[in-house]
Amino acid sequence: MNLFRAIGLTLLFLLATLSSSGAGEADLRGIIAKFATAKGFSETGAVVHDLAATGDPLVERPLAALADGNLYIRKADSQVFVGKEAGVSVELFDPLSGEKSADAAKDDITKIKVNNTLRRVIRDALGTLTLGAKDPAVRIAAADTMFKTPDAANIGPLDTAIASETVASVKALLEQARAASVLVSDRPDADKLAAITLIGARGDRDAVSLLTSVEANASGAVKDAATAAIRNINSTLAFWDAGQNIWYGISLGSVLLLAAIGLAITFGVMGVINMAHGEMVMLGAYTTFVVQQVIRTSFPGLFDWSLVIALPLAFLVAAIVGLAIERGVIRFLYGRPLETLLATWGVSLILQQAVRSIFGPTNQEVGNPAWMSGSFNVGQLAITWNRLWILVFALTVFAVLLYVMKRTPWGLQMRAVTANRRMAASMGIRTPWVDALTFALGSGIAGIAGVALSQIDNVSPNLGRGYIIDSFMVVVFGGVGNLWGTLVGAFSLGIVNKFLEPYAGAVLGKIVVLVLIILFIQKRPRGLFALKGRAVEA
Repeated sequence: MNLFRAIGLTLLFLLATLSSSGAGEADLRGIIAKFATAKGFSETGAVVHDLAATGDPLVERPLAALADGNLYIRKADSQVFVGKEAGVSVELFDPLSGEKSADAAKDDITKIKVNNTLRRVIRDALGTLTLGAKDPAVRIAAADTMFKTPDAANIGPLDTAIASETVASVKALLEQARAASVLVSDRPDADKLAAITLIGARGDRDAVSLLTSVEANASGAVKDAATAAIRNINSTLAFWDAGQNIWYGISLGSVLLLAAIGLAITFGVMGVINMAHGEMVMLGAYTTFVVQQVIRTSFPGLFDWSLVIALPLAFLVAAIVGLAIERGVIRFLYGRPLETLLATWGVSLILQQAVRSIFGPTNQEVGNPAWMSGSFNVGQLAITWNRLWILVFALTVFAVLLYVMKRTPWGLQMRAVTANRRMAASMGIRTPWVDALTFALGSGIAGIAGVALSQIDNVSPNLGRGYIIDSFMVVVFGGVGNLWGTLVGAFSLGIVNKFLEPYAGAVLGKIVVLVLIILFIQKRPRGLFALKGRAVEA
């Protein structure tokens, strides 16, 4: 008997559940049917509010369709459907289940019109619905939306969501969203003061924007509290802004390091003013473009590996071109720096025109792999993945090059030629080949710099022109031929540039940096880290 009683109770429970579910769906359909009789955007917005008030996730489909302009009314029976245009007809789908119902001619249906104000209402309604989503990321997005668009009507749903939230970080965001809604409500001043304290602890620019609005519309203790909170947040943000400028400067410094490090080697060892160095960077960027085009058309699954594949190819292309320039032009001009400047300038123009003839004068698209896309925050610092990876890459190239220079026989020969060319030649070092291979190495490094720069700059025939002057400034400031000087010079100039730009502008900031470098060179003609050696000292 107990068994039959249990089975009976279970069946009754299931029947009750099914009947309540059916009744709930019937209620939803009744609200959705109101779209057919709503007149004007305001009445349509009222229906949206009614749907959102149910808290049922099923209403997400019709609301999303309405926001996209895909909600239709069938003229014959005034039923509401989600529509999808298919040529001359429209496919109709059930607004709750999503099942296909029928096809209809465009003349037999009416599209429910929306405007920007109504879209904002729908967006807020969808944000309210997603407060109970299983995915914490969805709940975080909903809390963020409701914080930026506070509404007194959100307090109730937020209270419910806060009571059931188990993730501490998400709960804190929901409480901040509730505080924002309290500030635009008619709650007592005591509640608003507590809300200001909570939002002030958030300490970001969104909090400042919200509190500024409160300050403008409030009075008395609420206004004073908002003013004090804004002042405290701004002082904190000033600290983070300084940190953000330092990060931007380090990011710019990593780019300058990549562009200048190859130039530092060739300029230091050979004394050649290579005005075609920027074009080696450009060739590396275009090699990346070609590799990505081949991968897109033939091996799309390898796109995330495109930069890894492009690195050795860019090095080889730029190194071979650099070797050809050294053997064909520069080796006849050693000891005549002004003539090497003019000759390499002519080579740079030839390379630019060759690239224009092959690829065209317009910018080429080079995509970011997934692992270099997006950004993340550290406190109030916004850090993009592509800039972070370029910094890591620049330091890796520096470390490898430093090892080659200090720990390999070839590096020893390069340093010997830099210190005293005649003595190195008398000791049996083949200085012409050292020059050729050094120029090829410097050009190859410029090529892999182009791979990195293709992720943050426009790939065009003029890509290298924007970095050649900065590269020379880095090399001269740090000390000709000194890798550590190039590292310190690149990051120093990058940080100084970013701190000057807000006050002087980008162009005037560079002019100021150039003037400062000229004044510095007057005091230390050999730069920060001068090379030592008998030939150098002479």
